[in-house]
Amino acid sequence: MNRTASAHWHGDLKSGAGSISTQSTTLSDTPYSFQSRFEAGKGTNPEELLAAAHAGCFTMALSLQLSQSGHPAESLETTCTITLEQKDGGFTITESHLDLTAKVPDITKEAFDAATQGAKAGCPVSKLYNTNITLIAQLLS
Repeated sequence: MNRTASAHWHGDLKSGAGSISTQSTTLSDTPYSFQSRFEAGKGTNPEELLAAAHAGCFTMALSLQLSQSGHPAESLETTCTITLEQKDGGFTITESHLDLTAKVPDITKEAFDAATQGAKAGCPVSKLYNTNITLIAQLLS
């Protein structure tokens, strides 16, 4: 299976601008720029897209882990924060932090923790990232 996305850019880094599109057309000529990445400008940015990918992948992987253990989730809400820091004269993604709130009927804390750790380690996006991945998981009763 292959999925594609494309980026178009014109101009220099600070005053230029571009657009990002995805194969599914969910993003179609979605604007991005220096301002949307490093300031508060309108549009998306690579780190926001990475955060969306990790939140989505982890949540789907957790849904699978829970279902396979006989505890399908009532709801899973995940927020991912990607940290971009300036280091050694360039920029580096130093962390992907997952924050989960879950409603899973009739599951023990041990089984829930095992499922969340399995999903964190096993989701394909986690495997792609070469950075520190942290997780805070809250199980609601």
